Amino acid sequence: MFNALRSTVGAGLAVIAVIALAAPQASAEVKSSASPGNSAVQITRDADATTRAIAAADPQAVSAAATVCGTGYALSRGIPLPLGTDPNLRLATLFSYQNAGKGCVILDNNVGASRYMYLKVCKVDGTGCDTDSGNFSSYAGPVYVSSFACAPVTAKMGTSSSSLFINYTNDYVFPCN
Repeated sequence: MFNALRSTVGAGLAVIAVIALAAPQASAEVKSSASPGNSAVQITRDADATTRAIAAADPQAVSAAATVCGTGYALSRGIPLPLGTDPNLRLATLFSYQNAGKGCVILDNNVGASRYMYLKVCKVDGTGCDTDSGNFSSYAGPVYVSSFACAPVTAKMGTSSSSLFINYTNDYVFPCN
């Protein structure tokens, strides 16, 4: 009986997960097609050239990640991972978004297969942390932080938690001013 219930609940959760994942992507496609060449996501003024290039090259991913964060979020940074990787060959992309003093981070899986992913963001003093971890085929997150200035972010990805090919920590994913 327990296994039958677990199977039924698992199937129900899988359907909900598919709906939840498909909805942002469908929404992103509509936004992108409404204005060709434009990501339909606001980009902060202080976004660097790499972030702007990622947004221009993959507006659907940028829009989908923003939709996962919620309404009104503007792209702050897009970081191809592992660091130093050609953005076209990246294994993951760390997206940070901001909205009225609140930050949101998504770790986008660019491998195309389920991988262990870990994402953590905290206030600058190390408190108020939010994390997400597990095996994901699309993304880890969203994770949120209030008072995002200089919020430290940790992003990990690998075949398991002990076999990582990305182990990234940075205090400057969000602006410090």
